Amino acid sequence: MMFSQRRFILKTLVALSTLSLVLPAPAATVKAVDVLKRGELAPPLVLHTLDGQQIATRDLIGHVVIVTFWASWCGPCREELPILSAYAARHAADGVRVLGFSIDAPDNKEDVRKVAATLSFPVGMLGSTYAGAYGRIWRMPVSFVIDRNGRLVDNGWDDPAPEWTVERLKRVMDPLLIEK
Repeated sequence: MMFSQRRFILKTLVALSTLSLVLPAPAATVKAVDVLKRGELAPPLVLHTLDGQQIATRDLIGHVVIVTFWASWCGPCREELPILSAYAARHAADGVRVLGFSIDAPDNKEDVRKVAATLSFPVGMLGSTYAGAYGRIWRMPVSFVIDRNGRLVDNGWDDPAPEWTVERLKRVMDPLLIEK
């Protein structure tokens, strides 16, 4: 390659990279961190359960909702799911609802069914690692909490240790159960 061709290619690359700094990002590349704001309305999600039901977060106004993303092959997920399930069962009368979104591949549906059979909350398969305004699910487990008014009160992307423990449930969820 001649020196003048290299110089042309280099100038073109510099110009394109500079242009990308100036132009706004396309709407499709907006990150979840730009959309998910505590205290604002939570983006809607619909869980398509393994048994064919549809449960929309917008239909759960009046409840405290935990939206959790997990996979059958994720060790930390498998550790937190029983804790989350027990909490959900214990506080169902208080208005706690959990929606479990598995990001397993469709060919793992039987594994997801086995896990779901042990849980007290509905489970569905997301079908991809992209969850709308919640972004691409790149870390698991990750959960989001929506208050009785439909507002996001806990953003799993903000927490460096997002796994549910008994202590974290008490800290995050218990105050929300008092508010009616």
